[in-house]
Amino acid sequence: MSATIPDRLSRLKALERPSAAVSRAEDARYGPPIGWSPELPAGADRLAELLAATPRSNQYGEHLALRRWFSEAIGCENPDGLLDRDALRLLVPGAPDCACDPRQWLFLDTETTGISGGTGTYPFLIGIAWYDAGGLEVEQFFMREHSEEHPVLTALAERMAERRVLVTFNGKSFDWPLLETRYNMTRKIRVPSPRAHLDFLHPARNLWRLRLGSARLPELERHVLGWNRGADIISEFIPQIYFDYLRGGSPDPLVPIFYHNQMDLRGLAGLASRTLAILSNPEQHGQDALELFGVSRICERRGETARAKKLYARSIAAELPEDTSLAAHRFLARIAKREGDHALACELWEKLIAEKTASTSREAFEAYEQLAIHYERRARAPQRAAELMSKALIDLRRANRLGLISANAYAQKRASFDRRLARLKRKADNNLLI
Repeated sequence: MSATIPDRLSRLKALERPSAAVSRAEDARYGPPIGWSPELPAGADRLAELLAATPRSNQYGEHLALRRWFSEAIGCENPDGLLDRDALRLLVPGAPDCACDPRQWLFLDTETTGISGGTGTYPFLIGIAWYDAGGLEVEQFFMREHSEEHPVLTALAERMAERRVLVTFNGKSFDWPLLETRYNMTRKIRVPSPRAHLDFLHPARNLWRLRLGSARLPELERHVLGWNRGADIISEFIPQIYFDYLRGGSPDPLVPIFYHNQMDLRGLAGLASRTLAILSNPEQHGQDALELFGVSRICERRGETARAKKLYARSIAAELPEDTSLAAHRFLARIAKREGDHALACELWEKLIAEKTASTSREAFEAYEQLAIHYERRARAPQRAAELMSKALIDLRRANRLGLISANAYAQKRASFDRRLARLKRKADNNLLI
């Protein structure tokens, strides 16, 4: 049953309660807030028992803390050695020296009261991890009640002062902006400032989404790392489970959330290592042509065009799927044109229009246009350029009949090709008259 309006209003009020330690100081001055009780939810002690977790305290009060050490398959083969700076530069251009030292890394993942962010969303469970003693040390800070936000944020700030490189999966877009908001809203705890922030969501999308159709961490663990975390909680249920616990419900459903958070941190560590290995030496560590293509895209976006050009060519030679092969030809042709290698660019464009199955693709229509430009302006052969535009219009109409192109894109391409063809015909006729 969904919460009533009074329930929702009381929940929102609870989110704004200060920590117990702060409240005691303010109570002496202003009196306690009306209707507020610092008592923990009924299941708090039972939760600590289930998790073998212990209360910890700092100047702002108590929170629940849990530690676990993972010895198996953490991902970093040499956590005491320095990483490849060139590979790291593809992730964070201008990364400081400390980013190359895995001992300075702090992995971070949060479980929150909502997935949309904003000032009404709270990170009720903050998980961090770091390399230690040949394994991965995981520590989790839990808000047994919303008044424990200050102690939890203070505990995180202390750990971030020890290791200054933040490592996340979608943390740049969600986890860290949310935490910054929560720090600022305390008006008491300074926002920690990491020296560098490595986020592995976008590299993962470049490397594996074409193969898997997904960049979700559990899918990457299964298909890229070869791990299976087993039964896992559905993320959409997590906020409601926490709210039920706050209202006095059983703490038992919270236990899988702690496990889920631990697995996310473990998976992040493994994925970070795998990603950097591929970026460092894709031909040695890459498993297939799609990974080579993914590294090519990352290199090109970072301005590493020479490396991108080489890897595009190798990914094409390694037999990419047809759609991706078309894209690789297109990107490689663009680089070749920018570098003045018109012979290579033309060779790639000709390949794009040669295959009947590919000739109605967007890559082929770009190739037709680029070849027409080449023959008109460089080869001084407007007749050949006009022939290409005529053929392009035939393939464009076929794509429209087969529903392979949107009506708007078809209209735009048709108008552009018609104008170009008319001009080329006039130029070819003038050449004949001369």
